[in-house]
Amino acid sequence: MSDVGKLLESIEVETGKNPTAAVIWMHGLGADGNDFVPIVNELELDGMPAIRFVFPHAPMRPVTINNGHVMRAWYDVSLGDLEGKSRRADAAGVHESQEQIHALIEREKKRGVAAGNIVLAGFSQGGAIALHTGLRYPASLAGIMALSTYLPLADSLPLEAAAANKTTPIFMAHGTFDPVVPLVMGAGSMTFMAGLGYRVEWKQYPMQHSVCAEEIEDIGEWLRRVLR
Repeated sequence: MSDVGKLLESIEVETGKNPTAAVIWMHGLGADGNDFVPIVNELELDGMPAIRFVFPHAPMRPVTINNGHVMRAWYDVSLGDLEGKSRRADAAGVHESQEQIHALIEREKKRGVAAGNIVLAGFSQGGAIALHTGLRYPASLAGIMALSTYLPLADSLPLEAAAANKTTPIFMAHGTFDPVVPLVMGAGSMTFMAGLGYRVEWKQYPMQHSVCAEEIEDIGEWLRRVLR
């Protein structure tokens, strides 16, 4: 397991000098921080205040669903987790990653970016960590973006949720043909959160477990709204 006390290595992309906003964007299982770097230039953020995009690399760990092979992962995953049959996600791994993302948020605050100008974002497993961490973070964030993913440890959210982020904008997007994280898992998480009163903007696209041009356009439009 990784050293929680050590700040995660990250790739940073700044859209201008002296950023006043930040997007901390977590990659999916087996990828790394490079995965979404190319998308920054496609978001059409010209005219926006300078934004620092932070793409952390998840720790290396054995992953049960991949025969125990060691790869970058925010937490361990078993087959039942992605079939919606297991409600026992790797709680220890999820909480470890939550602490590591907290540390990245604190670094942004020390660099002059207010919590209210920070977006937590992620794809697949990274999106799960964005949701889990953002909804429990004690200070109000600018937004939470969760792509092709679901809410882990949902049963504990009502008890652990932070009031500060009860009205934080949430953007969720999913492919209708996703064979990895079924659409029903993402939609079910959206319905669950909406039932708790969260402001979830839901989009779905005719794609598999990926990102498409229309989705990138919608992400850019959403970021322009929440990081004004």
